Amino acid sequence: MKFLLARQTEALLPVRNAQGEESIREFTIKTLEVPGDGDKDLGIFHRPADVKGTAVLTFSHGLRQDDQWLFLPELKRIKRISSVNKSGPFLGSEFAFEDIASWEMDKYKYRYLRDEVLEGNDCFVVENIPAYEYSAYSKQVEWVDKTIYQPRKIEFYDRKNTLLKTLTFYEYQQYLGQYWRASRLEMVNHQNGKSTTLARRNYKFQNGFKESDFSESALKSVQ
Repeated sequence: MKFLLARQTEALLPVRNAQGEESIREFTIKTLEVPGDGDKDLGIFHRPADVKGTAVLTFSHGLRQDDQWLFLPELKRIKRISSVNKSGPFLGSEFAFEDIASWEMDKYKYRYLRDEVLEGNDCFVVENIPAYEYSAYSKQVEWVDKTIYQPRKIEFYDRKNTLLKTLTFYEYQQYLGQYWRASRLEMVNHQNGKSTTLARRNYKFQNGFKESDFSESALKSVQ
């Protein structure tokens, strides 16, 4: 199988509660883009000690349910994350397991709403309706930058159609002359007052990853 792109990035995940108390988690994300299917992602946690060695493997798809597995080093076991549990928090953050899967066009039905300038960026505003089963969201409203065709902001609405969370993308950089990636993502939960920052750095492309690097058996050998 031919893969379009392999990349790796380091990430920091400060998790804050409603009182502003913060815990910072460090991890590495490895990715393979697969023609005709979604990305394969492997997240490996390094710090703090209580999550060291924890790993999350995600195979993203279109309308078909994503496949996700969680390796828990203290139990030395792999747990498959069921479709109905993907709305749960990703390691205590305000990102859900559903949120960390790659964006695939087939996952949603789209409706153009309007043009709007957001913080100086000319954007399309689009409504995204999940077309797959078990989504935690009734819809998303997304601001897409007209210049780089990347999201600037996404509002997530719960199953009661009430605003649940807002994800904002900051500090875009271009890599290899064509790939735009945001260096900082801010997820704010409007219903519980909590927020999570995802900071990404040190992108590396064309890493030579193999398909075997993204398998259930590889989860137990991550470092």
